[in-house]
Amino acid sequence: MNGYLMSIKDNIARIEEKIRISAKISGRNAQDIKLLSVTKTVDAERIRALYDMGYKAFGENRVQEYRDKKDILPDDCEWHIIGRLQKNKLKYIAGNVSLIHSLSSLSVAQEAQRLLSVKNLFQDFLIEVNVTGEESKDGVSPGELPEFVQNLEVLDRIRIKGLMTIGRMSEDPENARPCFAELKSIYDSMSSYASDNFEMKYLSMGMSGDYWVAIEEGANIVRIGSAIFGERVY
Repeated sequence: MNGYLMSIKDNIARIEEKIRISAKISGRNAQDIKLLSVTKTVDAERIRALYDMGYKAFGENRVQEYRDKKDILPDDCEWHIIGRLQKNKLKYIAGNVSLIHSLSSLSVAQEAQRLLSVKNLFQDFLIEVNVTGEESKDGVSPGELPEFVQNLEVLDRIRIKGLMTIGRMSEDPENARPCFAELKSIYDSMSSYASDNFEMKYLSMGMSGDYWVAIEEGANIVRIGSAIFGERVY
């Protein structure tokens, strides 16, 4: 087996074990947690190696990378867009991907509604919430979230399926725990919100450096890149 194949296989085994332990701590089964493999800057050959191991859910930050890779990888790959949304790129992804994790702008939502209406399609989204309040991060603030959700009610082509956040960056993953706990509390409080295009199904939080903490706090999607493929080469 090629060196990088062995490395990916070993990394996945370690991650799966951590997911199993963390899910148990949170009173769930590992099967409740979706491992989303983040493939930013990862070449198609390595993605295909992971696909051949049975992992078919991939997350891309950049729309162009998604477009390049989807055409050369198997049709049953499950593609997620996790990066910042730009209006001029929506035409390539609206109605074409499984889930978009980073909705935080009403104008972007309105443009997605327009495109989806033309195509007679629907698109699942997560709302990105900026729990930490850091200006460097996108996302709706917790205080703005209820009004934001209300404004989306009239956009019938958009289906909100949950929430996403990025935890506080730190060498100590425990520093992200309060962020994850807060979003889980918001997620729970909004689960009773009644709207035809709104459902609290997915809680996307946790990345390579803190995904086990996120799972312990309730995440059911974790976005893992470098812990699988190694540090990115830009």
